[in-house]
Amino acid sequence: MQEEQQPEAAADPMSSSDAPEDGPKETSSVSQNISDAEAFKILLEMKLKKRQKKPSLPSTVTELDTEDGSKVYVVGTAHFSDSSKKDVVKTIQEVQPDVVVVELCQYRVSMLKMDERTLLKEAKEINLEKLQQAIKQNGVMSGLMQMLLLKVSAHITEQLGMAPGGEFREAFKEASKVPFCKFHLGDRPIPVTFKRAIAALSFWQKVKLAWGLCFLSDPISKDDVEKCKQKDLLEQMMAEMIGEFPDLHRTIVSERDIYLTYMLKQAAKQIELPRASETEPRRYIPAVVVGVVGMGHVPGIEKNWNSDLNIQEIMSVPPPSASSKIFKLVVKATVFGLMGYGCYRIGQRTVQFILSMPAAQSYLQKLTEIRSQH
Repeated sequence: MQEEQQPEAAADPMSSSDAPEDGPKETSSVSQNISDAEAFKILLEMKLKKRQKKPSLPSTVTELDTEDGSKVYVVGTAHFSDSSKKDVVKTIQEVQPDVVVVELCQYRVSMLKMDERTLLKEAKEINLEKLQQAIKQNGVMSGLMQMLLLKVSAHITEQLGMAPGGEFREAFKEASKVPFCKFHLGDRPIPVTFKRAIAALSFWQKVKLAWGLCFLSDPISKDDVEKCKQKDLLEQMMAEMIGEFPDLHRTIVSERDIYLTYMLKQAAKQIELPRASETEPRRYIPAVVVGVVGMGHVPGIEKNWNSDLNIQEIMSVPPPSASSKIFKLVVKATVFGLMGYGCYRIGQRTVQFILSMPAAQSYLQKLTEIRSQH
């Protein structure tokens, strides 16, 4: 399964090491026979000159240190905020990082390359085709969970007229301007999160959560977003809805705090400098990392920073429970029921045809067997 891959493999699907446009001009007078180590040294010196020793950082930035001297600047953002975009740009320009880590996984990386207009349109349009695609990719339960959470995001998008994830796109653009800066995806794969979240809920908790998400309609203003800068708006809305489900909060927030912390610490390992020859001793320098995460994850990252973290447990997907099987069958039975009702309006013969289908009979039989066992 793709979502069960080791996190290190998913953490660096793309990187950017493009030098600024003035790079070649600076080195044009150097001999064409310059070695890779010498070229690296020249560009590194240029980068370090731009790096501020005492950077002027926004108030949303939390500074963390590792045991080997590396520095991590965590920018806490609101996912629907112009102010957060500016905070990210300023932080990257000030510290000239070696690695930028964002709160995205490989399943959401497409938002980095889409323009605002396309994203705005995509976020507002949640249709049957998207639902079918989500179910095909992640299964019925996880697919439905994904679409319900997308509905929350779409509600905010519609209210504000602003596409989510602008701070991540700004981070991607700015990272490409910093020499030798890598770009890492630091969030746990979303199918794993959804499957663990579903497994943590009872049957009635699933129904209650789905009901709350389906009928979300509270108006939101841009002022509300900025007021929630100390606790990201999207995550705050989710926290309010899942507050009565501690296990759900654990899987969606607390476990991802651990995963994000782990990925930031992995990115902050010392950097080995290139050697002119094999006989030259290895030299390392502390790394500088910028992390871009929702404000709601910052306290958890600080809490876990000095802990020894093992993410294998939070990457496992438990087998479906009996309540999950019942809920899955109820959903499928509902779909067939709607189809049957629609056909009934057309004619009773069509209804009989639908009910005689092997798939319909199989699901009805399974539902009857599970109910008799409980």
